Formats: sequence, C-alpha cells, structure tokens
Amino acid sequence: MTLTIVKFSRALRSAVLGAGLLFVGTTALSAQPVQAAQEINVQDGYAVHGYDPVAYFTEGKPVEGSESFTATHDGASYKFATAEHREMFIADPAKYAPQYGGFCAFGVAMAGRKFDGDPTQWTVKDGKLYLNVNATVQERFRENVPGYIRGADNNWPIIAEIPEATLSSNPPEGLTQGAQ
Repeated sequence: MTLTIVKFSRALRSAVLGAGLLFVGTTALSAQPVQAAQEINVQDGYAVHGYDPVAYFTEGKPVEGSESFTATHDGASYKFATAEHREMFIADPAKYAPQYGGFCAFGVAMAGRKFDGDPTQWTVKDGKLYLNVNATVQERFRENVPGYIRGADNNWPIIAEIPEATLSSNPPEGLTQGAQ
C-alpha cells in the first residue's frame, strides 16, 4: 500500500512540475505581446487596426493592409498594402509607426489616457502620424495640432507602459491637460 502512495506521489509531482513549467513557459512567451499591447494599440491582432501605416505618407489616405504583407515592430504586428510599403517600414519604423502607440493623440494630451485610435481619423504633421478616436475629436485636435502634440509629448512617457485600466482609476502625477 505504501509503495502505491509513493508512486502516486511521484506521478503527482511530475504532473505538477510539468504544469508549472508549461505555465512559466507560456507566461514567458506571452510577456512581450502583453507589454506591446500596453504601449501599442493592438486591435484584432494588429497595430493601426490592420491599416497600412506607410500609406498615410505615400497615398495620403488610410489603406487597409494585407495578410500577405506583415512585419513586427516593438512586439506588435503591422499589415501593409504592398511589399514595398512593408520594406519601407522595416527600413525606418519610427518614421511610419503612429505616435503614442496608435492611441488617440487628443486623449493622450487631454487626459493622459489611452483611447483607441481610429485609423480613418488621422493627421500627418511634421512627418509624423497621429490618430484620434473619432471625427469630433479629430476636428478638435486639428484646431491646435502643435499644442496638443506638446501636451501628448509630455504625457506619453509617463503613461506609455501603464495599462489603460490603471490610468482610468489611478492617474499618475505629472500629466498635463490639453494643448500646451
């Protein structure tokens, strides 16, 4: 009888150890995407809602990307309309990736918050792409783009790594509000 208990205990220990390693492995593998999701607005698995970030600069409008042309930057996946756009992005992602991780620029400036950036509500200013949550907010942002950018530039380093749920319940100190 005692021998059976020892064998059961060894089997149990092996199962627990295996499950523990599986958990640790899964956690380690998922750590980067979780961080990216905090710093980069990822929707349905892609930054910029799957729109091609290079197209804003080359076509002057939002263009949906293709599953055939993708690249990863800072832990987030991006789609592109063409292979050429993908190569342009890979060569200089900082030039094409939206500011503030693709979150609403006005929300970052006004409240230090990470609201969804709608890829159809956009502005390119001084060679940088800014997204906003909706047409009404986009209109307001365009009333003082340089001022809101200064406010968002102040707030983004403070909030970039903080999950939105934390920002809404416990905003950090040092945030500015509105155009600066």
